[in-house]
Amino acid sequence: MLPDRRWKIADPDTEKVNALVEATGLFPLVAKVLVNRGINTPELAQVFIEPESEILPDPAEEFADLTKSVELLKDAIAQGEKIAICGDYDVDGMTSTALLLRALRHLGADVDYAIPSRMKDGYGINKRMVKELAKEGVGLILTVDNGIRAVEPIQLAVELGITVIITDHHELPEELPPADAILNPKTISSSSPYRGLAGVGVAYILAVATAQSLAGTTGLTSMLLDFFTLGTVADLAPLVGVNRRWLKRGLKRLHQSRVPGIQALIGVAGQEDSKKELKPDDIGFKLGPRINAIGRIGEPKLIIDLFTAEDLESAKPLAQECNQCNTTRQDLCKQIEFEAIALIEGEPGIDWRGQRVLVVFKEDWHHGVIGIVASRLVERYGVPTFICTYDDEGEGKIRGSARSIPEFHIAEALNYCDDLLGKHGGHQAAGGFSLEAKNFSAFEARLSEFAHQYLEPEHLKPLVTVDAEVDFDRITPQLYAQIDCLNPWGIGNPEPIFWTPNVRVLEQQVVKDAHLKFKFGQEIEGKVAVKSAIAWRWRTYFPFPARVDIAYKLKENEYKGERNIELELVGVRASSVASGTIAQRARFEHNGRSYLCNLLDGGEELRIKNPQGKVLSVRRGQRTGLLGMSREDAEEVMVTQAPYYEIVKAAKDAIAALEKSREVS
Repeated sequence: MLPDRRWKIADPDTEKVNALVEATGLFPLVAKVLVNRGINTPELAQVFIEPESEILPDPAEEFADLTKSVELLKDAIAQGEKIAICGDYDVDGMTSTALLLRALRHLGADVDYAIPSRMKDGYGINKRMVKELAKEGVGLILTVDNGIRAVEPIQLAVELGITVIITDHHELPEELPPADAILNPKTISSSSPYRGLAGVGVAYILAVATAQSLAGTTGLTSMLLDFFTLGTVADLAPLVGVNRRWLKRGLKRLHQSRVPGIQALIGVAGQEDSKKELKPDDIGFKLGPRINAIGRIGEPKLIIDLFTAEDLESAKPLAQECNQCNTTRQDLCKQIEFEAIALIEGEPGIDWRGQRVLVVFKEDWHHGVIGIVASRLVERYGVPTFICTYDDEGEGKIRGSARSIPEFHIAEALNYCDDLLGKHGGHQAAGGFSLEAKNFSAFEARLSEFAHQYLEPEHLKPLVTVDAEVDFDRITPQLYAQIDCLNPWGIGNPEPIFWTPNVRVLEQQVVKDAHLKFKFGQEIEGKVAVKSAIAWRWRTYFPFPARVDIAYKLKENEYKGERNIELELVGVRASSVASGTIAQRARFEHNGRSYLCNLLDGGEELRIKNPQGKVLSVRRGQRTGLLGMSREDAEEVMVTQAPYYEIVKAAKDAIAALEKSREVS
């Protein structure tokens, strides 16, 4: 059994690819990756690879309330007024809170913070928090990563005489809160380089602008950039525009951060090698989860204490607590995932194919981690997933998290069920919701009704989006270096995925009871090119058949001082070439383009593949052939006419040359 996934192979415009290659000197494979991401001119490629070369607009010209926000903060600092930062319990909210705490304290402000409890309060500022802050004499409330939908709490704050600045990045509601100033990238042009900022990015702009106005940036901006880097990657913000520019800058120095809490966190995550720059994956899979675990099953105060610690000795035990909490979170996720799969695949099971949406419920799951499990179920089944459990209030109320596939919009699906739900919100890929238990069956039916409007049965498989085909002998350190220049990877700039057809499984083994390791061989021009590969959490699919097509990411592995380029599998399927009909492939050039060709079926069929992955198939003695990405979408062409006649002749010459070289050897 192999993973049942659908492959989508990109077909970039050849002229645009060639123009990039000619103008920039990039490898054609790298140019294809750029064109696939909409970077299809030399000018755009230059800015993408060297984002510091772009001249940015002044943030004050983009955010209408930025200057006013700075003045409000300056006045509060000058008058010794109490400032309260109202944050959130996810990694974006906690890094935003820590960033502004450090910045405002550096500037002499009387500032503290408040973060709602995930378990007791739910998301964002609320009336209880406002009343408590008013009793404490707070004169200015500054929200981070929340507040844009908090009309009633903000109205209460205004009535109590508190100045309010909202910094947020979530979608705008029909009615905006009556705050004194609002900073939200959703209020600015969609073409602005600031449009994709996460909450921590908005906080960063406000903190830097305030510090510059008070001439207090010395020793501050590099520290703030560390928090921006952590929060932006961990919150899955789109890595385009200023996010890309500032992240490339921040990632170069994060491993040498002077923030004791970040140093300690890097240490417990096993990334303390000061000579090695951190990658987005290091944040996304190692640092971020240790922060997020606290917000999910612990108290956010621990993270704020960690990130505001003044020395490494006081930070280390706090980082160790984060590490222990993350271990607990991992165990919870494993247990819930195991139980969810049993419900889905056991008796009577869940007919998610028929419903075209997967809704899973169990009464005692920890709702702080069910979103993570929902993501894993989407990865496993390729279907929009809504995972639910009872709220802390008891059996009368249900709480849930949702994760999606590209063809299904979570926020729109929840809106479709609005009359059945309590609080709900989200975006295309994810969301959260609550509802009365008595509405649960109707909610399931309504979701299925919505799913049938947008999803076909063929959508219900995990999607592998492939950038280009590549032969093993083309995977070199030089190619990897150019691809690595396109970092950082993330939303808006996904890590490139390549594929190689018809590789031979030379070695395969299970490692750590969950993962698979391989050596694959590809026959090219009389030689076998070999690559090592890893497949995470694919134990279920062991063993592979003798020949397969593979899709993968490229990873640099360093062992005992040597660096090798290895493959990280994301897709595998039965070989697209029938067993027993393999002929060694030949490569040839024609009119400046590189082609691959081989003979199949005992020499009766000639196949020629162009750089875009289209295949021309010609049977011996036939005047027509089939041209397309697959036999299902192929169209008939006359191979006795240009340009196909010349290409077929060049292919035959290449195969003849290959056969002759084999005879000689």
